[in-house]
Formats: sequence, structure tokens, C-alpha cells
Amino acid sequence: MITNDSVEQNSLTTSQLRRIFTMRQTYWADNQSITIFVLPNQHALHKSFSKERLEIYPYQLERIWNKLTYSGLGVAPTVVKNPEALIQAVLSTPGSIGYADKKILTLLFTKGFQDKDYRNRDKNIDKQANSLEVINSKGGLHVVNISD
Repeated sequence: MITNDSVEQNSLTTSQLRRIFTMRQTYWADNQSITIFVLPNQHALHKSFSKERLEIYPYQLERIWNKLTYSGLGVAPTVVKNPEALIQAVLSTPGSIGYADKKILTLLFTKGFQDKDYRNRDKNIDKQANSLEVINSKGGLHVVNISD
């Protein structure tokens, strides 16, 4: 989980995470509005995030979003086209939350967003991906720990 650096929470429970992504919690503890960014339903990272972190199928999540949106009780999360766009959206939107693969985060922050060939350049990134300091030291994003 990643949040914009304006978000002060460093950890969330699975229950809190589920409340945020099902739009039952729309504000952070400091009364800052939560903006949610997600990938398309067909994206592998979205599917694994939904199933493993939220413990809900992507189609069920979409039904919740549609129901709240069409009833006028909420606004669906913003869908972005790829993981890089999701990271960039969270970086530039105060109060935002999203999800990202540790390997992509590490590469983007060590190589920079301009490096289009980051997926093929660095084969030995697992050690870096486990070091959240690499990500946090660059600023702009918080990597949020999930506890049960």
C-alpha cells in the first residue's frame, strides 16, 4: 500500500483497508479526504490486491463501487491505466491511497520515472524491494504497513 506523503498514518489494519476501498471510510483521521486510485479490473495486480489484501473478488468490489456511485452516495475510485500512472497519481494527489508492486516502486525510485526500460535493466532488485528505506527516502510517498 502506498499513500501520498500528506497522509500521516503509517499502518492500517486489513479491516481499515477494506473500509477505505469499499468507500465506507472516506476521510483520514486528520479529516483529510481520501482519494483512491486503482488499476483496471483485468490487471493482474488489481486482481491479486483485491483477493489477497481486501479478501474480496474484483467483481464484488466493482459492484460496491457502482452501487454507491449510481445511488449518489459516493464516488468510485479513479482507475488509471498502469502501475506507473497509479504511483504518479498518488505522488501528486494529497490524501490519496493506492497499491503498487515493491519491485516497480523500487525501480522507479532508484532509476527515475524517465527510465522507460526499467523492467529489463535491473535483474537483481529483490534485495532493494525489501528495503522500504529506498522508497521512503525519496519522499512523496509513504509505504503503509498492513497489520491484521
